[in-house]
Amino acid sequence: MKKLAFVMMFVFATGSIFASSSENKKTLETAPQVSVLKKSPKVSPFCMSIVKGDFDTVKKLIDLGADVNEKSNGLTPAMYAAKFNRVDILELLINNEANVKAKCSEKGFTAMDYAKLSNAHDAIGVLEKALNS
Repeated sequence: MKKLAFVMMFVFATGSIFASSSENKKTLETAPQVSVLKKSPKVSPFCMSIVKGDFDTVKKLIDLGADVNEKSNGLTPAMYAAKFNRVDILELLINNEANVKAKCSEKGFTAMDYAKLSNAHDAIGVLEKALNS
């Protein structure tokens, strides 16, 4: 008798689990699909080379005609160089007529502002020299 009661409870419990699963499946199938992936901002290969500190690639790209003032994700190459304290690249950009007074698209910051926010003291020195000459 106890076995029969146990089997009956098991069958009843299993049946209700399957019923509940099929109801959940129907709900999920009719629910609107929501994307949980955020789009990451696109940074140009030129600016990624600056972020990585790849001086040779940055120089080659400039030699091939890369625009030293073209914004990528709202920032100029000089802003990336200042933000990441890439002094040699910053000097290269300045020597190739980078506009260090340009402002970013979103916040209106300049390369100097990014250098200060990042405590990039070497970049600050390079930018002060460029702004005073």
